[in-house]
Amino acid sequence: MTDRPTASFEVRTSGADQTRDLGTDLGRLLRAGDLVMLSGGLGAGKTTLTQGIGAGMGVRGRVASPTFIVARVHPSLHGGPDLIHADAYRITDLGDLETLDLDSSLDEAVTVVEWGEGKTEAMSPERLVIDVRRAEGGQACRDGQVIDLEHMDDGTRSIVLHAHGSRWNGILEGLVAAHGGRRLDAPAVFGDGASPACGDEAHADE
Repeated sequence: MTDRPTASFEVRTSGADQTRDLGTDLGRLLRAGDLVMLSGGLGAGKTTLTQGIGAGMGVRGRVASPTFIVARVHPSLHGGPDLIHADAYRITDLGDLETLDLDSSLDEAVTVVEWGEGKTEAMSPERLVIDVRRAEGGQACRDGQVIDLEHMDDGTRSIVLHAHGSRWNGILEGLVAAHGGRRLDAPAVFGDGASPACGDEAHADE
């Protein structure tokens, strides 16, 4: 079986709220057995997206970065599948991955893994791989002699969804369209070239 995506999409968001809203709508489409792998740099918005997924699934507990405890389980509040939110950053090989014991719960829960690229693909050929990317470039703000780098990130994100396997056939098109996204084979230009304004909201979560 080829490991190439069966379909790829892109949605662009302007701020954490839009990223979270995308996750919420995605969460409503997920079902037990689904594996979602998230990639992106520190602070890109992986956890923000997962917060939305948790809201859309209707699970209990605040979704936060699982970095220091490796995995969190968020039980469903209405009889649906639980959300398992895992962090594979410190996982180096399949032996380490087995210590998470994710396989035993994969069929009964929705599993979202951050930093799983190159590590967790073997868990399921029917997976959704999401890459959360910051906009490139930007302009630092200057206050007198102080250069403020914080607001170089204006919260704009390119969120790329790679569907693997037949599970996702016909599932993502409506979601992507509702959020103004596109198939990746269509040309698009990121942004209008304008510099971000100081004080614009940026993603606070990882």
